[in-house]
Amino acid sequence: MTLPSLGESVTEGIITKWFKKVGERVARDEPLFEVSTDKVDSEMPSPASGVLTEIVAGEGDTVATGSRVAVIDESTDAGVRPPPAAPTEATLASSPAPSPVPDVSSASGVVVSPVVRRILADAGVESSTLRGSGAGGAITRRDAERAVAQGPSDALVVPLSHGRRRMGHHMSVSSQETPHGFVAIEADGTIFGELEAIGRVTRDGVTISDEMVVSLAAVRALGEFEFLNATFLADELVVHRTVNLGVVRAVADDGMLVPVVHAAAGLTLRALARRIRDLDERLSSRQLTADDLMGGTFTVIGAPSEHALWTEPIIIQPEVAILSMGAVRLAPVVRSVKDVTTLEVGRRVVLGLAFDHRVCEPVGAASYLERVAELLAGMNLESER
Repeated sequence: MTLPSLGESVTEGIITKWFKKVGERVARDEPLFEVSTDKVDSEMPSPASGVLTEIVAGEGDTVATGSRVAVIDESTDAGVRPPPAAPTEATLASSPAPSPVPDVSSASGVVVSPVVRRILADAGVESSTLRGSGAGGAITRRDAERAVAQGPSDALVVPLSHGRRRMGHHMSVSSQETPHGFVAIEADGTIFGELEAIGRVTRDGVTISDEMVVSLAAVRALGEFEFLNATFLADELVVHRTVNLGVVRAVADDGMLVPVVHAAAGLTLRALARRIRDLDERLSSRQLTADDLMGGTFTVIGAPSEHALWTEPIIIQPEVAILSMGAVRLAPVVRSVKDVTTLEVGRRVVLGLAFDHRVCEPVGAASYLERVAELLAGMNLESER
């Protein structure tokens, strides 16, 4: 088996986990191992049924696409060994007693021998809180005695996942290389009350989120603010005619990913909702490809919780702007009609724009956000859904 293509311009990946061991049977299309690239983690299915006879690339190895990673024997009797013969009295008498095998008692799979386990148990110290100095991270007797002398520890060493390391690297580079600016406005959220009243489900059966409504207005406003739909190529700014909309998604315990709705300009709310739902479903089933995460020209990040007023995001390089929204909330609203001022309950949402100062300034950013707010206020939901 070789490492298949992982997407356009992706030439290598890191083997992060094997789901099968040498000697185990595997079915065709059954997940065999996990591979990580600078864009996404993917489960690779087995190309054939048989027995895994050799793992060529181990966990942690960087492998080029097309390189051999494993050997699967497809013959029916592959890997089947005859059962061992029953021991005779002579062999039992002549065979030395086997040496005891250390136990693996911690949740993290660290080797802990019975003696070490007893030392730790008597002192009330959890083995999972220790970093072993033995081979393969095994906890030695000296490690246990030192831990007991120091008393119980609540410190736990947790290695970062590939996804969090990848996210941290991208965000660090962006924050260091991009001169960030940020502007936020409070927008009228009446449209969201109308959406609740007429129903959130489209004719296609897709549930419309507040983020989808804002994303539609954000894409349409880019038609008048093309300099924000751009990416940097070295020191040159490339202004794109096609809007490829990135939507930020949290990945449980593994950072975040930004799937891309390609060619988003011109879509109705119904079509945009369908495209975003498709990406979300394939993200949850780990079926996104590297191509689904590439080519973004502008990004939207929704409210991280129902209590978040706004988010000040970091720009996704090489893009030059990212729009954020807070949670839609009920708030007191002051209205003046014909010199009569009234106070009433209305819906409000905070829209923010993090922008690259090389292409924009606060006045331009605020003008763009105000146009997004105007498009929200004038949206015809009945025709859009």
